[in-house]
Amino acid sequence: MLSFLLRRLLQLLPVLFGVSTLVFLLLHLVPGDPVDIMLGESSSTADRAELRHSMHLDESIPKQYGLFLGGIIQGDLGKSFLSKRPVAELIRERLLPTFSLAFAAILWALLLAIPLGVLSASFRDSLFDKGVLFYSILGISLPSFWFGPLLVLLFSIKLGWFPVSELQEPSSYVLPSLTLGLSLSAVLTRMTRASMLEVLRQNYITTARSRGLSWAVVHFRHALKNALIPVITIIGLQLGSLLAGTVITETIFDWPGIGELVYRAIQSRDYPLVQGCVLVIALTYVCTNILADIAYTLANPRLELS
Repeated sequence: MLSFLLRRLLQLLPVLFGVSTLVFLLLHLVPGDPVDIMLGESSSTADRAELRHSMHLDESIPKQYGLFLGGIIQGDLGKSFLSKRPVAELIRERLLPTFSLAFAAILWALLLAIPLGVLSASFRDSLFDKGVLFYSILGISLPSFWFGPLLVLLFSIKLGWFPVSELQEPSSYVLPSLTLGLSLSAVLTRMTRASMLEVLRQNYITTARSRGLSWAVVHFRHALKNALIPVITIIGLQLGSLLAGTVITETIFDWPGIGELVYRAIQSRDYPLVQGCVLVIALTYVCTNILADIAYTLANPRLELS
């Protein structure tokens, strides 16, 4: 386990380096000047030059890149151009709302996907199976930027059941987490169904049935445990995608998370803040994949980490 973690952590370094380099270059290629956004086009030349110098924007691109990498090596993500606060502090304030929203979305997805996938595979080609397949296709097809406002119009504005936006109370999690969890549940449902169909053909399932074990024991204790390996893979990959996908959902629901922070930072061309947020998302993406690899061995002890 220790050697596996060390190898994966060493692989993390080039990934973060590549992500940071790519984000730095793309941000500087995007049209727009943070000085114009902060001071306005009617500001004096002297004020613009002073602000540009204070933010090192008058330096060459290689020099700015060197300063950026030097700060990362020292654990300093820099300061926000607009708020003048440390980027790490701004991100730390937004981590809990984003992670809690992603966790709620995964919870929605698992509660829907696992039972639906198991039952769909158990009653293959039935009317229920066709209904589950239709739901999975529908869930994958509905974009969050359309489904989110639809939920707001129906459950917040028309029915008044849930808050429209912001993290006000526990019920505030329902609509944004459902918006994020729908597409994930659709993917997990199809994956669970396909994996269960493969496992149910195995000889040990036939043996378990011949021993007179109940339907629930055969399907949920013996079959599901081995069918979870590809599902765990999808969950590990999708968690990173959830963190990146929260940009749209958090903007729709005015959620105080990293996604909303990235959106506002891009609008204001706040280079250090965008770079810091993307690095944190990339780091989380890699770490969740490491946790998924470890979870394989817990779901199936016959597998070994390699």
